Amino acid sequence: MKKTVIKRASALTLAALMAGSALAGCQSGGGTSSAAGDATTAAAQSEAPKGNAANGKVYYLNFKPEQDAAWQNLAKKFTEEKGIPVTVKTAAEGTYEETLTAEMDKKEAPTLFQVNGPVGLKNWKDYCMDLANADITKQLTSQDFALKDGDKTLGVAYVIESYGIIYNKTLLQKYCDSDFATVKSIDEINSFEKLKTVADEIQANKDALGVKGAFTSAGMDASSDWRFKTHLANLPIYFEYKDEGIGTTDAIKGTYLDNYKNIWDLYITDSTCDKTELASKTGTDAETEFINGDAVFFQNGSWEYGAVTEGGLKDEDLGMLPIYIGVGDEAKQGLCTGTENYWCVNNNASDDDKAATLNFINWCVTSETGTAAMADEMGFVIPFQAAKDSTNVFVKIDKDLTAAGKTPVSWNFPTMPSEDWKNGVGTALTQYAAGTGDWDAVVKAFVDGWKTEAAKNA
Repeated sequence: MKKTVIKRASALTLAALMAGSALAGCQSGGGTSSAAGDATTAAAQSEAPKGNAANGKVYYLNFKPEQDAAWQNLAKKFTEEKGIPVTVKTAAEGTYEETLTAEMDKKEAPTLFQVNGPVGLKNWKDYCMDLANADITKQLTSQDFALKDGDKTLGVAYVIESYGIIYNKTLLQKYCDSDFATVKSIDEINSFEKLKTVADEIQANKDALGVKGAFTSAGMDASSDWRFKTHLANLPIYFEYKDEGIGTTDAIKGTYLDNYKNIWDLYITDSTCDKTELASKTGTDAETEFINGDAVFFQNGSWEYGAVTEGGLKDEDLGMLPIYIGVGDEAKQGLCTGTENYWCVNNNASDDDKAATLNFINWCVTSETGTAAMADEMGFVIPFQAAKDSTNVFVKIDKDLTAAGKTPVSWNFPTMPSEDWKNGVGTALTQYAAGTGDWDAVVKAFVDGWKTEAAKNA
């Protein structure tokens, strides 16, 4: 693989981020599959644009559908305050790369877009303005949040997120208080063995608990499959990288794929639906099941906070466990915390539009209006000096776990070799669940597919 350098935020914890912001200011994928096209691009520049922001405009292609309304609202407030027009378009779930490719071919292309890390950057780096001397880069709490290509800063992380197994506290406590429960306290769930015991007993006694299953449906349509072919797959990659002392590889060994199988089996067996139905189950299905109290557990992340609270759940109803797969010192394992969200400014935009875009993103992370919207409406923790503390309960859980000495699991999935690799793993997982494929096919897609896709992108 080409040596695109990234100082990744996934090695940092949210607690460290907040501590850094306290000193400085007293303070989750873009896709990876398609080529960026054959358009001729200008060389990236390290100096600030010579344009006039007041004469420019901003077109932001947003990656996160769950934050679309919040971004539309924030863009409107910026325009009212600064007089600079901002258009926000949000790609549909799972279509960001193809949407970005199509939009970049247009005369009015996005002036602001995102990539997911070093693999995604390879497709788009010729379109990325060098932000080394931009005001927003100077606002970062650490240069570890800058996405580098050699000496150039081609992107900046704008949100740090955590994911794990969200749980309904009331339902889980109901299980703990039951006569059939082996595990009598939520705090005792600190390993895969304990998690499996709890899930199996919930599934066996689902009628008594008033649920349809321990876990929400592990939907494998495009709105949901990323939770398993990407986020869940991060766990065996993380532990292998940790063993090998590496941060990326052209040839994954698959050391912990048996553990990946065990957690996947648990999800699809102790579920609200039959495993043969997963191919058509959606992210909305799982979300609705959790909000309605049909399931106790729901693998998802801090970005889900707005949806579940708007659905009627209160902070006191919500908890999040690490994703245990039976590896390492699980009692000391934290949530999966990191980022795959890097803002990039289109170097082919006019100088006026580049100046306007830089003005917009700097305002988002420095102004009271912008930081409040990102913390309160979007539930983000942002790695900038003026960041406001998030009210997101999942962010607080991550902070508390880290303060208690738990080690966050870094986000290594931005090193996955391509979107085609993810899709191959996703297809194999779906076929395995449906009984039309075996686990060997999952291993082949994971290990052989990785080598093949890495070689294509070398």
